[in-house]
Amino acid sequence: MITHLDWFVTKRMISRILGVVFLFFCLILLSESLDTWRFETISKISGDAIAWLAVFTSAIRWSIKTLSITVLLGAIIGLVEFQAHREFIVMKASGISIWRIARGPILFVILLGSFVTLVAESASTRVNREINPTPPGLGGGIARSTTDIWLQQSGENGTYFLQARSARENGSILYNVAVFPNENSNIRRINAERAEFSPGFWNFINANITLIGGATQFEENYMLSTKSTGADLRVSLGSTEDFTFFELIDVLTSGVSDPAIKAAAQTRLAKLTSLPLLLVGSLLIAFAFTAGYRRGNPFGMSLVYGIIMGFIVFVITEMADRAGSSGVLQPAIATWGPAVIAVLVGLSVLLNKEDGTA
Repeated sequence: MITHLDWFVTKRMISRILGVVFLFFCLILLSESLDTWRFETISKISGDAIAWLAVFTSAIRWSIKTLSITVLLGAIIGLVEFQAHREFIVMKASGISIWRIARGPILFVILLGSFVTLVAESASTRVNREINPTPPGLGGGIARSTTDIWLQQSGENGTYFLQARSARENGSILYNVAVFPNENSNIRRINAERAEFSPGFWNFINANITLIGGATQFEENYMLSTKSTGADLRVSLGSTEDFTFFELIDVLTSGVSDPAIKAAAQTRLAKLTSLPLLLVGSLLIAFAFTAGYRRGNPFGMSLVYGIIMGFIVFVITEMADRAGSSGVLQPAIATWGPAVIAVLVGLSVLLNKEDGTA
């Protein structure tokens, strides 16, 4: 049951946390607006309004990435204010434990994390990928160093490489296609107007086939088998950063056969689902380092500790995310691990301070 005390503590904490989140958003927005090359590029294609929208959505996405820091700092500021006004002393003198005080803020950050995962992140992702998509390889997917699309495929005919100028319908249709078979094939190269993907094979439309001896032949429809799935193409031709929570579920349930692509998609999904727990860990760390009794008001070091701990949590989370996306760590360990560790650290310090045990 939510009591007046819960509302009193939670409203103060909400205002301070959201204030810090907004401050970081403004700083990130200023930083993003300095990327003049991106702004001019998008502006030439879609106009100034869309270019500013790209800056705005990019700032939102970076603000979401830094939530573990901003929640921790905002919580520390709110707790320092409680300490400065001696309100915690009054609460504890009334027999109210720190666990009772933290109940409301914990519920708030869980709701905040869930809202960000299901609504805010999805909305910003949908807008950003339409006007400023994340390059493949940044945050997931298959990296490529040119503007052309390159895909390695394998099937009954062996391994071959596909090159295309552009793709449509999540990679199921490729335009201006060139195929380079393996060295054991009697075909040197295949050029086609487009390639259409169907489960199990590629159909090359109006294909010019160049044989090893130099002879050429024309086929209106030429097929090559492939082990790739539609989900593989959808992720490999983009970045998992540009998939929403529900789209990631759809991609993974559709069947992804490539281990690298699957690891990137699973890591991205697990990172989104673990966000509420990570924010709870940040909040508990703030309580652990700030909510204890102080004879004086040496709160400066609390802010320093908060900045250091927030930076450590952020770095560990991002490093684990990269390890999970590359397949070095299991996606669940790479994403839920830092969140669980943050919660355990906060709980351990609080237990030691409040109850004398850990």
